[in-house]
Amino acid sequence: MNAITVPVSDAMAERLDALASKLDLPTVRVVEQAIEDFVAREEWQLAEIEAGMADADRGDFATPEEMAAVLAKYIKPEV
Repeated sequence: MNAITVPVSDAMAERLDALASKLDLPTVRVVEQAIEDFVAREEWQLAEIEAGMADADRGDFATPEEMAAVLAKYIKPEV
């Protein structure tokens, strides 16, 4: 396992310590989990963006009907 030193403000260190205390975990575990969550989310998001770009490069776009169906879920018709 590698160790990485990351400077954080005193306020952030206090927040991390307080959270770790509430979770009954070592602060280092809370930091490790935060990094794991961040990296996983960013990897997922970038993979989705890359997949969308590949679709666009192939000319694979949503049809107007598909777009209307998606929008209809979020936009209520005016009365």
